[in-house]
Amino acid sequence: MTRNAKINTLLLLLVAALAVLPLALGLGDGKEEPFAGADAQAEAAITELKPDYEPWFSPLYEPPSGEIESALFALQAALGAGVLAYYFGVRKGRRQGAALAAAEADGAAGTGVGTGGDAGTAPAAGAER
Repeated sequence: MTRNAKINTLLLLLVAALAVLPLALGLGDGKEEPFAGADAQAEAAITELKPDYEPWFSPLYEPPSGEIESALFALQAALGAGVLAYYFGVRKGRRQGAALAAAEADGAAGTGVGTGGDAGTAPAAGAER
């Protein structure tokens, strides 16, 4: 197994452990919503501290259900992952293209092919060698 494969496997196991350990250790037991998001927790804390608080503005779009909200969040995450993957793919392709062009230029310079010089041509008539 190569070094990169070992690192990738280790990172994958670490991500899986981060997802499974809170569930396995029961960190959310005894709560109404064990793994509520930060927005819901902030809203609960604000209403507990100041019950008459009025928000300054309302959301532009309020999804009709939690499932639709989750689907929109997943769509947003997928689009972000696609943009990142495209960026890194283009970056890698440019780097590989530059390396290939440099290798071809080095190869052409060493053989005299395509250099524009007079390598490999016969001397003019009457010229000394």
